[in-house]
Amino acid sequence: MAYLTEFPFDVLKIDKSFVQNMHMKRHHAIINAIIAMGKAMDLKIVAEGIETQDQLNFLKEKQCDIAQGFYYAKPLNKVDASLYLQAFQNKLPLS
Repeated sequence: MAYLTEFPFDVLKIDKSFVQNMHMKRHHAIINAIIAMGKAMDLKIVAEGIETQDQLNFLKEKQCDIAQGFYYAKPLNKVDASLYLQAFQNKLPLS
């Protein structure tokens, strides 16, 4: 935790293991704590491993800034990723 004040960064990422197990009380609590701490530090919050609408809805409700995962797309190669981003450039995951 001490590193959070020592190094300059502007994004805090929620590991997919917490998102995948958010139905478990401890994982749910950790997600809430990460988001609250990140917001208090003016950091952007990224959640990885989003696979379901329920996960996305929960993270939206908690004001997570960015979502990534299979809910949006499978892993893409460079060309396909560029095409995907061009097609959806005005649609941010949690906006």
